[in-house]
Amino acid sequence: MTVLYEDNHIIVVSKEAGEIVQGDKTGDTPLSEKVAQYLKEKYSKPGNVFVGVTHRLDRPVSGIVILAKTSKALSRMNDMFRLGTVDKRYLAIVRNRPAKDEGQLENWLVRNEKQNRSFAYDHEVPGSKKAILKYRLLTSSVNYHLLEIELMTGRHHQIRCQLAKMGCPIKGDLKYGAERSNPDGSISLHAWHVTFEHPVSHQTIDIHAPLPNDSLWRAFDSVL
Repeated sequence: MTVLYEDNHIIVVSKEAGEIVQGDKTGDTPLSEKVAQYLKEKYSKPGNVFVGVTHRLDRPVSGIVILAKTSKALSRMNDMFRLGTVDKRYLAIVRNRPAKDEGQLENWLVRNEKQNRSFAYDHEVPGSKKAILKYRLLTSSVNYHLLEIELMTGRHHQIRCQLAKMGCPIKGDLKYGAERSNPDGSISLHAWHVTFEHPVSHQTIDIHAPLPNDSLWRAFDSVL
């Protein structure tokens, strides 16, 4: 966990792949508790520290997570995510080059709770939710391609599922069709850039997260 921005109302961190944002059945310490402990120690606060989760990031994904330090900020950030006014950009490394260098994907996703995965359809089916994203090819290496993703909706495993449906599963993402896993258990998807209006001051907040520290990501660093 790396702190990217902090004020009286929000704290923005870059999580490592493998960290969970909220507690789950694994019992592993979630990011929200790590941030609470960080704030408790930094400000020598007695008792419990308020940390509110405004959105989630899948466990094997790295990058930006916005957390609230006050209930006012939490309520307003939740509304902003629900209304889609937070501009979220991701980077994804894929093995297969998209047929088009940029485009918009529209699918209908059905979430399977037992399998913890989503399935994409080209048309509306029972229990489905519409999913929209935009993608753009930024650069390519000999074996891999770097895509920038702009999320227009926020569905379960949306980027992973829609890119796989397009024929471009994310590197390391066995659940959605990658050939092999990454050595550290991550998938090559990174929440890279976020822009939003501060929930209290209303100033524009614009934050980039550094890329994960491995050779493949570093090879792409010069183009960003």
